[in-house]
Amino acid sequence: MEETYPSPALLPKDVFKRAKVREICEVIGSGIQPLQNLAVLKKIGDEKKTEWAQFWIEKGFVALEKMLQKTAGKYSVGDEITMADLFLVPQVGNAKRFSVPMETFPTIARINEECSKLDAFKAASPFVQPDCPEDLRAK
Repeated sequence: MEETYPSPALLPKDVFKRAKVREICEVIGSGIQPLQNLAVLKKIGDEKKTEWAQFWIEKGFVALEKMLQKTAGKYSVGDEITMADLFLVPQVGNAKRFSVPMETFPTIARINEECSKLDAFKAASPFVQPDCPEDLRAK
């Protein structure tokens, strides 16, 4: 994205922080999210999909919470929005969808809350998109 839209930068200039952003994205993008993709949940079946999703989200969030406790400022890595926040917010949405108790993950919940105050995140919410089913739309 930065090649097409260089501002605001989604990766910090600091090499260590860039690595942390990528690490957080990897945990979410490879270790949590794929395990509750629609195709996986269909294979698991309706009777087990919530249990399955909760297990893998909670397992991933335990690791993610520990990471974020070391890197977070206002957002996932410091006080600027990064690619890590773009990965985090939709995953928290999935966690809520599957009734994962977010009070167990205060750092994740706090960062998500901060991000949800920003216009860009409000506009990107799946619940305000034109193709969102009426019964799921944000009121």
